Amino acid sequence: MALNADTIAALAERLEACQLEVRDTHKITDDFPEMDFQDAYAVQAELLRRKLARGRKLAGLKAGLTSFAKMKQMGVTSPVFGFMTDDYLVPHGGEVTTAELIHPKVEPEIAFVLKKALTGPGCHIGAVLEATEFVLPGIEVIDSRYRDFKFDLKSVIADNTSAARFVVGGQPLRPSGIDLRTVGIVMEKNGEPVAFGAGAAVVGHPATAIAMLANQLGARGESIPAGTLILSGGITEAVSVAAGDHVALHVQGMGSTSLRFV
Repeated sequence: MALNADTIAALAERLEACQLEVRDTHKITDDFPEMDFQDAYAVQAELLRRKLARGRKLAGLKAGLTSFAKMKQMGVTSPVFGFMTDDYLVPHGGEVTTAELIHPKVEPEIAFVLKKALTGPGCHIGAVLEATEFVLPGIEVIDSRYRDFKFDLKSVIADNTSAARFVVGGQPLRPSGIDLRTVGIVMEKNGEPVAFGAGAAVVGHPATAIAMLANQLGARGESIPAGTLILSGGITEAVSVAAGDHVALHVQGMGSTSLRFV
């Protein structure tokens, strides 16, 4: 690690303040170019510690920048991982208050819910599918705390991979009942299709993203517990939204979920 504990705590406080006060900042590697990936995940861990200390609960985990489209859009080459707390959860068909967000975007995802724990290293697609209770449609609302949504990989990891809100719904489906590589999705904004894709856009197979997360956690001596909900990453490029927009996601064989921005 290149940064000391006081600096990591200060960076977490800065990023959290931006989220709570709905304001942006320049990317933190502008100030700390020596920051490494271990530092970035340490800042993210401190963000989670601060949230849990205020009474929030962990609601799930997420992979980010896992689709080739998202990597190209954001100018990065590797997936990232983060967490979701209970204040991020939007009920199926529920509302998101845009005044609480800086510059929100939405992306279509396939969510996994585990029946068994996953532990790396050595986790692979087969292990993920065998450990999965069901999959279902999910929409993630991302909202980078960085100005103009511009960041590098270390900065976005520290910012908890731009996590802000999420919704899941539709018809839960056992993974044995569908080929997650070829499953098709359509995302609509205000009744008009704005994004199309298939599961293979997420690093070849959505379960690969879950395996990568398990392996990363395994390297730190951690695992993904049974019962965990995990968003496997955006299938398409993110779509900007504003107050008044209604977003719906339709996933082949899994039904639909939606949310509204007010």
